[in-house]
This record gives sequence, structure tokens and C-alpha cells, in this order.
Amino acid sequence: MTNSVLAGAKSIGQHLFGGYAELLRIPHTVRFSVGSVIACMPFPMVGMTITISVQHYYGNYSLAGALTAVQAIALAVASPVLGKLVDKFGQRQVSIPTIIVWMIAATALVSCITARVPSWILFCIVPFMAAIPPWGAMSRQRWTTLLKGDTEKTNRALSLSGVFDECMWVIGNPLASTLAVISGLLAFSFTGVCVVVGALMFLTELSTEPKSQTQLAREAGMTRKEYREREAARSKALQAEAAIEYARDRARSEGKTAAEVQAAMDQAAADVNAGRKESIWGPGLIAVCVTWFGLGAFQSAASISIVAFATEANMKQYTGFVFACFSFSSLIGALVYGAKNWTIPLWKRFYFCLAVVDLGIGSFMFAKHLWVIMIIYLFIGVCQAPTWVNGNQLMLHLVPPTRFTEGMAWMGAMNSIGGSVGSAIAGQFIDRMGSHGGFIVVTALALTSLAIALFGFKQIKDSTEQPMLTTVSV
Repeated sequence: MTNSVLAGAKSIGQHLFGGYAELLRIPHTVRFSVGSVIACMPFPMVGMTITISVQHYYGNYSLAGALTAVQAIALAVASPVLGKLVDKFGQRQVSIPTIIVWMIAATALVSCITARVPSWILFCIVPFMAAIPPWGAMSRQRWTTLLKGDTEKTNRALSLSGVFDECMWVIGNPLASTLAVISGLLAFSFTGVCVVVGALMFLTELSTEPKSQTQLAREAGMTRKEYREREAARSKALQAEAAIEYARDRARSEGKTAAEVQAAMDQAAADVNAGRKESIWGPGLIAVCVTWFGLGAFQSAASISIVAFATEANMKQYTGFVFACFSFSSLIGALVYGAKNWTIPLWKRFYFCLAVVDLGIGSFMFAKHLWVIMIIYLFIGVCQAPTWVNGNQLMLHLVPPTRFTEGMAWMGAMNSIGGSVGSAIAGQFIDRMGSHGGFIVVTALALTSLAIALFGFKQIKDSTEQPMLTTVSV
């Protein structure tokens, strides 16, 4: 009996996680995947540490929200720039000087907070905390380069990246709340060690590093501008081919004449040529980025509101564990979601997961206890990582491969800008109305976010019917 149970469990485990194990057996993938997660520790820890430390030393949620908002805006500005520089010049060439800037800024910020310097000095330092290399985007670019042409494995690798990201949040959130309550210096010191260790693991793994546009252009005997123009032309040709085929099949299914079918094909080709130039920006990418803005706004507002709620209940030390429950649930969702080869259209999966997260977090205003929020997080968290995985998969349809880091950085940037708006607004309401005022903002922003996503329904749905631009051979 025991043996059969063990055999059944082993069979289920192999079915669910065998694909992940296969990916991690590819040489050198473990090193850069784990390294990127460790180096990403500033993401879960910096915002939480700033919020708790500033509230402790200055007693002001508005200042804490404003500082995290400025840091998020700076991150939103810096991320696409860094992503573009990485694509142009290479991962190591951009990451090393960026890390040095972050270490200096972190040391200065924690020293100033503990010394209770005038707030304007903090606002001068915080923007430099955005000097964080786009580790997640760079890791995903390595995966898409290694697995080029294998859609199923690429999707599973993106899910695996989501799993690693959630591991970072599961560990980072409770650590940040615990260490920041003890000492802001301790929290920032731990984060700095993680950055150095993770960067060494990631950047010293050279065999999987994708070639930059500069390297590819040099090998092709072109300038970088000429290379990007050729790449854009190939991407456009692939998109036009798919659009023509789709228009032909749709016209035939509607029983149109041969002349009408040809006219539909010609119109589809003309639409593609008129609508997609060298810029990566198109209706689909704009719709996804605006949706990510809304997602960041209400989730950031929820974070600072939960801290305020826990502080009012004398349970501030447990806030990190509440966020960790969300991340743990999201990790489970990422594992299960990525293990299945889905036949349900991508846009349907995207909207279902997004709606669950939006409506679930929007219900926090009705919670009477911190543990109720934790339970809601446990239920809805299973859709958090799949929402991001779906967004990553949408990017594969929207940007060419050698600009994937830039596209991912723009998506993250819009999420950060939304987060800055959400935390700033929530901080003002919390100072005036307490945590309940913050949760009113959370509910309003969550419903607005869902409305924004539904408004861009056509653009997002249409983007999933385009070919994956990572299939372009360059």
C-alpha cells in the first residue's frame, strides 16, 4: 500500500515537475537562474525596508509612500534605459557599473534615515536606488535564446522564471519586515550581500549570455543601426505573413468570393506595413503596459495599507509573513501553471487570472483582521504568477528577440510607475483616515485596473493571434 502511494506520488511529481527538471539539466542554467533571483533581492526588500524604517524614524506614512513612489518612478525611468543598453552593449558591460551606483546609494540612504536628516535629502538619494540591472529580463532573455524555436519549452522556462521570482518574494518579504524592524542598516546590508553574490553567479556564467546588438552587427559586418533595420524588416515580414494567412482563412470561412479573399489579404498586408515600423510600440504592447500600470497601482497601495493595518493592530512584525503567504501561493500557481501545456487561448487565461487577482485584493477593505487578508492572499495568490507568465508570453508576440529585454523592461517600468501612483495616493489617505482609507483606495484602483484591461481587450486578444517574434532568425 505504502509503495503504491509513493509510486503514485512519484508519478504525479514527474508529470508536474519533470519538464522543469529537464530545463534545469541543461548545462549552466541553474547558475544563472539562481543567481538572478539572489541578485533581485532589492525588489522585495527595498520598498518594504524604506516604508518600515521611515515610518519608524519619521512617523509619517505620507513620507514613506512618497519616497517609495519616487524610487518606483526612478526605477520606471531607469529600467527601459538599462534594458535598451543591455540589448545594445551586453549584460556584463551594463550591470557592473549599475551595481556600484546602487551600493553607494543604499549606504547613503540608510545612513541618512537613521540620522533623521531633512526629508529633502532622502528625496535626492532615493532615485539612485533605481540603479538595479534588469536581472529578471536578462534571465528570461537567456532562456528564450537557449530555447529558440521550441514554444512549449520556452513557455515552461518563463513559468520556471516566475517560480524563482516567487521564491525571492517568499523569502524577501518576511526578511525585510523582520530585519527592518530590528535595524534598517541590517536590512540594507543583507540586501547588498545578496546583490554581490547573485551578480557574481549570474555575470560569471558567460556561455549562456546572449550576444548584444553590437556583437551581432559586428559579426554581420554592419553598423548597429543597419542591423536593427534588417531585424525590424524580418519581424514585419513574419507578422505580415501571419496576418495574410489569418485574413485568408477568415474570408474563406465567411464564404467570400476569390476576389474578396484576395482583397482581404491585401488589406491585411497593408495594415501590418502601415501599423508596425521600427519601433517596438504597437497597440498590443501599449495595452499590456497600461494594464501593468493598473496592476502595479493597486498592489502597491495594498502593500502600504496592509502595513498600516498591521501597525494599528500592533502586528507590524507579521506583515512580511502575510506578503510571504501571497508569494508562496503564487509560487505554487507558477509551478502548476507552467507544468501544463495549455490549449486554452492565451488571452482567456490572461483575463481570468487578472480578474481573480484584481477582485481578490479589492476585497481587502472588508477584512477585519490581518489573518483574513492572509487567507485571501493564499486563495488568490495562485493566479498572481500565472498573470505575469501570461504577460511574458504576450511579450514574445509583441517584440523581436534582440529587443526582448527592452520590452520586458517597459512592462516592468509601467508596473513601477503604477506602483508609485498607488503608494503615494494610499499614503495620503492613510494619514487622514487610517488603514481603512488606504483600503478604499485599493478597491477603487483594483476595479479601475480591471476596467483598463477590459478596455484594451481587442488589442490584447489580437496580439495573441500574431506569431511569436522570437521565431525570427537573425
